[in-house]
Amino acid sequence: MEGGLFANMGLDASYLIILLFLIQVLLFVLLMNVNMKYNRLKTSYASFMKGKDGKTLEESVLDRFEDIESLMEMAKKNKQDIKDITRKIEGDYQKLGIVKYDAFHEMGGNLSFALTMLDGNNNGWIINAMHSRDGCYTYIKEIVKGESYIELAEEEAESLDRAIYQEAYGLDIKDLV
Repeated sequence: MEGGLFANMGLDASYLIILLFLIQVLLFVLLMNVNMKYNRLKTSYASFMKGKDGKTLEESVLDRFEDIESLMEMAKKNKQDIKDITRKIEGDYQKLGIVKYDAFHEMGGNLSFALTMLDGNNNGWIINAMHSRDGCYTYIKEIVKGESYIELAEEEAESLDRAIYQEAYGLDIKDLV
């Protein structure tokens, strides 16, 4: 046993001592890191629990859950209300188009008009009021999905296009009223 255990294995004892020292330094650094994290966690916990015992903390948490539940109920009610309003609005007249014209070219003014009123599904009416010296003649034509089953006059077709494509004409309902 001349060289000892390490010599028989082909290892130098000084390398083993250096390796163990490096492992010890690494473990010390890791211990410091864990200790710092623990101190930060302890500080956060202390500030969280400051002035509260377990009972008041539990009440606070339960109050927040009640608030969340009431907000969820309110959100469900709002969602249903929005659906109801949307369904109701689809049937309201929301698109308008109007064309004023001189029906008989004799009055010297544009007293005749074609007024289109459509809902959100492009269903509605065209009211054509033709003014002459003898009187005023009014016609109503039904519009279904943006089309009429009765042939439209040029002014009526233009009024229908204006109602359907309001944005393209730069029209606003406030401008028409």
